[in-house]
Amino acid sequence: MRLSQLAATLFLSSVTFLPVHVHAADEADPVVATVAGVEILASELTLAEGDLDPQFARLPDEQRRVAALAAVIDIKTLARKAETEKLDQTEEFKKLMAFQRDRALHNAIFKSTVVDPVTDADIKARYEKEIAAVSPEEEISARHILLKTEDEAKAVIAELDGGKDFAELAKEKSTGPSAAQGGDLGFFTKGRMVPEFEAVAFTLKAGEYAKEPVQTQFGWHVIKVEERRETAPPAFEEVADQVRQVVMRERYGDLIKAARSETEINVLDPDLKTAYDAISQQQQ
Repeated sequence: MRLSQLAATLFLSSVTFLPVHVHAADEADPVVATVAGVEILASELTLAEGDLDPQFARLPDEQRRVAALAAVIDIKTLARKAETEKLDQTEEFKKLMAFQRDRALHNAIFKSTVVDPVTDADIKARYEKEIAAVSPEEEISARHILLKTEDEAKAVIAELDGGKDFAELAKEKSTGPSAAQGGDLGFFTKGRMVPEFEAVAFTLKAGEYAKEPVQTQFGWHVIKVEERRETAPPAFEEVADQVRQVVMRERYGDLIKAARSETEINVLDPDLKTAYDAISQQQQ
């Protein structure tokens, strides 16, 4: 993809691109280019990279940086042209800049108050709290042989009574999609299977098969339970990112609630006021 196309993609996908005004460059943030005498700093390329479309994440670092530079150059070039046409002096632009400023401040306090203070210890503590509050649930590992008629199912049970291997019979005679796996359904908890099936399956001991076939909407089942156990909680590493999001969402909610209580808020439109008050009540 050409650099101009990269820049266009960045611009079109970054409606909320917020300019950062840096007063002076230094050695840690050098000037990498200029547009009509306006400096482009290395830090601006970093900001622009963050706004690139996700497809650019696959590019090598240098290509991604060049794409960001092309985007910033085009943005500043058109910005200078817009200034010559006095578009920055329109009421519409001023309203947009006021909103963008407020949004940038919102994001800044969110980062400093909610995101940055969250530590790994906070996440671990919340994970352990959630795990402690959840009671283990029983799950079973089962196999089944699915047949079209009750007589066929009873014949299979007779073969099992005679010592035939369940998995081999499933491969040979089951009409279900798990036949190739010897009828293996893996582990499941209550509520995962149709009621008639699990009503019988959860009464069986490990290694036991049902002595009577079970009818469901799919046909006639011969069921065997291989193992019973309690569900294990997900490992911390598997859910750490999700827990982090929960912690940040709750802290953001606390931040918003406190800020609203300290701020005079008047919704003048009657319909909007009714809807806003209802939402606020739900959040509380």
